[in-house]
Amino acid sequence: MTKNVAILGIGNLLMGDEGFGVHVIKHLEKTYAFPENVHLHDAGTAGIYLGPILEDSDWVMVVDVIKSDNPPGTLEYLDNRAISGKNIHTSMSPHQLGILEIIDICRLRGNEPETIDFLCAVPEDISLGLELTETLQQRVAEIGTEITNRLDRAGYTIAHA
Repeated sequence: MTKNVAILGIGNLLMGDEGFGVHVIKHLEKTYAFPENVHLHDAGTAGIYLGPILEDSDWVMVVDVIKSDNPPGTLEYLDNRAISGKNIHTSMSPHQLGILEIIDICRLRGNEPETIDFLCAVPEDISLGLELTETLQQRVAEIGTEITNRLDRAGYTIAHA
C-alpha cells in the first residue's frame, strides 16, 4: 500500500487512564514492525502540532479515551462522522486545541485525511497517576491487535518485532 497512515496515541501520561493512547503506541512500537508508510505518533497532548501530521496522512487512527455511559474498559470504535458530539479528549486547557478542533482546521484548509478512525476506551480513573488501571491495561494489547488487523485487511504488511 502506498497511502500514508498515522496512528496517534492521544493522552496525558500523568493522569492515569487518560494516557491510554500513549500506552498503546508504546505497546505497538515494541511488539510490531510496521512498513515505512505507517507512522506511530506518541501525540500526548500535542494539540495544534498535530495539524501537519494529519495533513500529511491519508488514513489516521486516533487512540484515546472517551467519556461514555458504558462501563470502564469498554472499547468504542468510531469514524470521523460518528465521533461528532461524543466527548473525547478535546484539550487539556481552555487555551489548547484538541484533536476534533485540529481535524476541523484541516478540513477548512482542504487537507483532511481521507479516513479517520477513533479507537477509544472508556477510562476508569483519570486522576493524577502514572499507571493505567488494571481495567485499561487489559485493553492495550486488544486495541493493538485491532489496529494491526485493520492494517492487514487494507493490505499493509505488519510483522512482529
